Amino acid sequence: MKPSLQLKLGQQLAMTPQLQQAIRLLQLSTLDLQQEIQEALDSNPLLDVEDAQDEVNSQEEKAEALKEATADVVDSEPEPQDSSEMIEKSEISNELEIDTTWDDVYSANTGSTGISLDEDTPVYQGETTQTLQDYLLWQLDLTPFSDTDRAIALALIDAIDNYGYLTLSLEDILESVQNEEEEDDIELDEVEAVRKRIQQFDPLGVASLNLQDCLLLQLATYPSDTPWLNEARRLLTDHIDQLGNRDYKLIQKEAKLKEDELRAALQLIQELNPRPGNDIHAEHAEYVIPDVSVFKDRGKWVVTINPDSMPRLKINQQYAALGRGNGADSNYIRTNLQEAKWLIKSLESRNETLLKVAKCIVEHQHDFFEYGEEAMKPMVLNDVALAVDMHESTISRVTTQKFMHTPRGIFELKYFFSSHVSTDNGGECSSTAIRALIKKLVAAENPAKPLSDSKIATLLADQGIQVARRTIAKYRESLGISPSSQRKRLL
Repeated sequence: MKPSLQLKLGQQLAMTPQLQQAIRLLQLSTLDLQQEIQEALDSNPLLDVEDAQDEVNSQEEKAEALKEATADVVDSEPEPQDSSEMIEKSEISNELEIDTTWDDVYSANTGSTGISLDEDTPVYQGETTQTLQDYLLWQLDLTPFSDTDRAIALALIDAIDNYGYLTLSLEDILESVQNEEEEDDIELDEVEAVRKRIQQFDPLGVASLNLQDCLLLQLATYPSDTPWLNEARRLLTDHIDQLGNRDYKLIQKEAKLKEDELRAALQLIQELNPRPGNDIHAEHAEYVIPDVSVFKDRGKWVVTINPDSMPRLKINQQYAALGRGNGADSNYIRTNLQEAKWLIKSLESRNETLLKVAKCIVEHQHDFFEYGEEAMKPMVLNDVALAVDMHESTISRVTTQKFMHTPRGIFELKYFFSSHVSTDNGGECSSTAIRALIKKLVAAENPAKPLSDSKIATLLADQGIQVARRTIAKYRESLGISPSSQRKRLL
C-alpha cells in the first residue's frame, strides 16, 4: 500500500464559539447569568454597566442633539451626510470589523411596553431567619447553669432537630458529654434534669423525646380547672397510638367516653403544638429573580422581560477607540471588543427567545391566568416548539430555571407544561387541572367522612374526566394530601 493524498468536498456542522456561548447563556438561570456577566465585566475592559444616570444623560444628549439638528436645518442647507454617521466614522476606525446591525448597548428591557406593573401584583420578598439552635443558645446564655450542666445543655441543644425533638437518646448525649468533658461522674439523671429545664425554654416543648412527651408537657401548663383537661391527659397517656390512627370508635370504647366528651377532649389537644420548633425555625429561603413579568393591561395579558433581572451592558467607547493601531495593545483591544460584542448579541438573543417562548405560553394558557389552575390546558414542549419554530431542546433550555412573575404568583416556566387526560366528550384535560380539582374536592369534603381515592375518581367521572384510582392516588400524594383514613376527623 502506498500513501496518497485525496481531496474531498463535504459539509458538516461546526459549533462556533459564538454559538456555544449563546447556548450556554440560554440555559443559565438568572442568578447564574448575573454571575457570568459579572465575571465578563471583571475580565473584559471593553464592557461597562450602564446605570440609570447614564440612561438619563443619554436621553438628554439625544434631545439636545435633535434640537441643534433642527436649528441647523432652518439656518443652513442640509448636509449631504447624516451627522451621526460622521461621528460614528470618526470614532471607530474602518480597521475594526464591527457588525453595524449589532447594538452597542444591551438592554434588559427587550419587549418592554413602557407600562408600569400593577401595584397589586405580588412582589417576591425575602425574610431574615433565625435558627432554632441560635434561639435556644441565646436563652441558655441568660440562664444560670453550672459548667457541667452548661456542657450538657449545649449537647442537648445540638441534638435538637428543626421540629424541636431530640435526635439522640439521653444515653448517647451522656456519652458525648463524658468524652468531651473527660468526666466519668456525670449521671444520666443529671442529663434528664437539664433536659427538663431546656423544655421550659421558648418554644415550650423543645428537647422532647417524642410526641407524647411534647404534648403532655404543654398540657401540664394549663390551669387545673380547665374543662376536659383530665380526659385530654388520659387520651395522650393511654391512647396516643389510636389517636394517630384516628380510631375514634375504639377510643370511645376503651376510654369509656361519649362522642361529645371525646370531641371536647380532642379539641383541647388540638390547641397544642406538635412541632414547637416550627415556631422559630424557618426553612432556607430559595430566592428567585423572575425573568419575565405578566400583567393585564386594558383587558389583554402583556408579557415583558424583567428589567431588573440583569444589568444593562454597553461598550466602553473610549477603550474601543484605542484599538485603531496595529500593536499588541490594539490587538488586545480588538479581541476584547469582539468578545464584548458577542456577549451583548448573545444576551439579546437569549432575551428574544425567552420573550417569544413566554408569550407563547401565556397565549396557550390564557384561561389559567384568567381563572386559575382548574383551567390549565395540557401542553408539552413540542407544542411550543412548533408554535415558535424552534427545536424542542431549545424550548427545554429556555424554560428550565426561568421564572414568570404573574398576578397569581411566581412560577417556573416548566410549571405550565403538563400531560393530558382524555375526557368523555373527546377533549383533553391537563394533569395540573386534575390536581387542582382533587385539591378542591378534598378541601370541601366532610371531615368525618373523607373522600376515598375511588370516590374522587367517581366524582371526576361525573364531570367527564376518566381517571384511574391509582392515578388519583399518585396525584394526591404529589399534593401532599394524606389518605382518607388519615384525614378522618371527629371535630
